[in-house]
Amino acid sequence: MIRQICCLLLLSTLTACTASEAVKPSPQRTTMVATGDLGFLSTQTRHFAWHPTLAKVVADERVQSDQVIGNMQQALKKALEAKGYQLVSRQQSPDLLVGFGLTLSSDMSDSEILQKTGLVPGLSTFGVDMNKYEKGSVLVALFEPQSPEPVWRALGQGFTDFERDGAKRQQGFNEFISVMLTAIPAI
Repeated sequence: MIRQICCLLLLSTLTACTASEAVKPSPQRTTMVATGDLGFLSTQTRHFAWHPTLAKVVADERVQSDQVIGNMQQALKKALEAKGYQLVSRQQSPDLLVGFGLTLSSDMSDSEILQKTGLVPGLSTFGVDMNKYEKGSVLVALFEPQSPEPVWRALGQGFTDFERDGAKRQQGFNEFISVMLTAIPAI
């Protein structure tokens, strides 16, 4: 009996040692914050177009702005079409306009993002190799066609890996945008 108790104590000690192993923080973590009223969206809100002026990339020469804008539009279009919305031109009287912006932490700090957007998710860089990864921020804003101010905004932050394959980066970006737009109802 004493032998069995000693074995159980020894096993629980070994298990505790294994369980206490530190887990390295992952650069895959993200944070998001959203604000606004999506009440203007209904089953009649079917068509969207790109906002005429809000398609911005604030980043250094490592980022090809035109390519990133195209990738962002592709990700947004895919996520919105999956919810039943259809991309049209602004001349076709869309029901909503979609704008966006992207930046890297080396080009715009969280305090600058807060000042410009009124939002900041505050993703921590603790435990992340900032020589390999950089914190990126993505803003998505929805506008009623006649309104100069967005009616809904979401700001997400995550880490970008410039060494990652372009197709894998786009897939991760598509998934990130899809999560950002979770609150937008399907029609």
